[in-house]
Amino acid sequence: MDTGSIILAGATASLIAGLATVVGAIPLLGLRRPTEEQQNLLLGFAAGVMLAASFFSLIIPAIEVARNQGAGRIAASGQVVAAVLLGALAIAELNRRLPPLDRLGLGPPGIAASASIRRIWLLVAAITLHNFPEGMAVGVSFGGGDFEQGRMTALGIGLQNMPEGLAIAVALMTVGYSRRKAILAALASGLVEPVAGLIGVSIVTAAQAFLPWGLGLAAGAMIYVVAADIIPDAHARIAGGGRLGSGLMTGLAAMMFLDTIFG
Repeated sequence: MDTGSIILAGATASLIAGLATVVGAIPLLGLRRPTEEQQNLLLGFAAGVMLAASFFSLIIPAIEVARNQGAGRIAASGQVVAAVLLGALAIAELNRRLPPLDRLGLGPPGIAASASIRRIWLLVAAITLHNFPEGMAVGVSFGGGDFEQGRMTALGIGLQNMPEGLAIAVALMTVGYSRRKAILAALASGLVEPVAGLIGVSIVTAAQAFLPWGLGLAAGAMIYVVAADIIPDAHARIAGGGRLGSGLMTGLAAMMFLDTIFG
């Protein structure tokens, strides 16, 4: 098959995988404005999805990719650990330097400056960041010439994207955004993947070298947001976190199942 067809196949597959985020957000249409107890349940679900994705979709595959590229066990683990710490540092610095969100068009004046909404948008940023190396992985799979592997990679990532899209949408809904805006945000986060897929399939060698770092950076960002923002915010809303733990374990179990079956 010619190069143009390979690039088209990789870009199309990563686009389909990215669009799965909005499919996952569709159940939001049946939800009413959640109570504080329900907000913690939903935020816990989002946190669980992010934690499972960090390890099963990002950190473990990153170490495997690094080792397949010739790194030894210690070097591969050290590389990914460094990337995770850099990702956490980057998202913390983003939070510190981010201007009031109403200046960025992410909410109305006043409410957009609240700490809770800033934390939710950091969650959205972290999940969107993690979609980039995943989209690149789809492109690299096709760029290597193995279309069956490429299709399976796209299928696995697409299925994993569904609970992530739901996590973004419900998180935004808990702080007052409309269903339409929440679903559009989930869609936008997924559209990072076809861009990354096109890059991956076009420059396979360079993309492969970046993958361990990209996956690790995204994992660090997501873990930091969960630990430093989402969980403390839930406990500040309701003493003891309310149903946070139930939501977290549900999200973690669902994402872990999808990652281990289709990852």
